[in-house]
Amino acid sequence: MMFWYGHDVSGWGWFGMSVGMVLFWALIITALALVFRAANRPHEHTHTPAAPTPEQILGERFARGEIDEEEYWRRLNALHAGPLT
Repeated sequence: MMFWYGHDVSGWGWFGMSVGMVLFWALIITALALVFRAANRPHEHTHTPAAPTPEQILGERFARGEIDEEEYWRRLNALHAGPLT
């Protein structure tokens, strides 16, 4: 029979198919890993942290020594008393 191997894949064809299959599966696995990682990543920019309350700001100023204890209590009482009308 002439040209018996003429329609089959030669040695280089098997090599090319093997490399192509490895690259194909590597691409699929990498894509799945990236999608899984992106889906499980904590959402960092979905919300902003809450602004400090006036009491927290006053406490921080007292802790840093910017105001003394008398000033701290006076301002804290003014905050709790509400707006002056």
